[in-house]
Amino acid sequence: MRGIEHRVAIVSGGASGIGAGVARRLVEFGARVVVGDIVDTDGQALADALGPACLYQHADLRSDAELGALVEYTVRMFGGVDFLINAACTYRDSGAAAQRAEWLDCFDVNVFGHVVLLQHAREHLRRSDAASVVNFTTEAAHAGLAGRWVYPAAKAAIEQLTRSQALDLAEDGIRVNSVLHGWTRKPMHDTAPPEVLAEYDRWAKRLHMLGRLGTLQEASDAVLFLCSAHASFITGSCLVADGGHSALGPQARDKVLPTQLRSRRRR
Repeated sequence: MRGIEHRVAIVSGGASGIGAGVARRLVEFGARVVVGDIVDTDGQALADALGPACLYQHADLRSDAELGALVEYTVRMFGGVDFLINAACTYRDSGAAAQRAEWLDCFDVNVFGHVVLLQHAREHLRRSDAASVVNFTTEAAHAGLAGRWVYPAAKAAIEQLTRSQALDLAEDGIRVNSVLHGWTRKPMHDTAPPEVLAEYDRWAKRLHMLGRLGTLQEASDAVLFLCSAHASFITGSCLVADGGHSALGPQARDKVLPTQLRSRRRR
């Protein structure tokens, strides 16, 4: 993709999952990356595996000081910031039983921390001629989910935040978008018990038009596209890369034909 090589990216939550996939893909395309996370062992292992183009810095999204230090470290080591990828999140959600502390913790990580990180990075992003911020959302932000109140609410907030950030940061030449991905195959699937894999496969076939889980590369490439020169006129948008998941209605993949049901009734 054009416009990725020689750029500098911060990837929060980059020690594992989709964040790690994004970090790997950015390095493959010639970018330099600083991974910020709280899982130090995994984060450092990823940086070691990717070589000198990737560094790791401990950064808790609930700590303003650590987020400021993450940006300062990136600028000191690589000279600036071009891309900010907000991949870190918590999935903790007790639904109707969630207490105030759980709500606050989820929003602190999934929303407020990303806001503060962008505030610290804004001045450096403003100096880039290709500044791009990418947030992550989910179909859960658009539908009622049994037993889940907290996480979907936080992701809905991220979508609105993306639009507001895109509007206010446009004057600085900073584009802000989000990616909505589907269920994605991660390294844990390589070691999961057969019955767990079978369950994932069953749900993947039911919930995605393409009938399978997405790959880390597919999710990561959506992010890289939004950062690339190919997306230079795209801001305030949500790129849906979910295998058709969000386009499915409540019938999912089941065929329900009212005309046939009525004709059976007349027989």
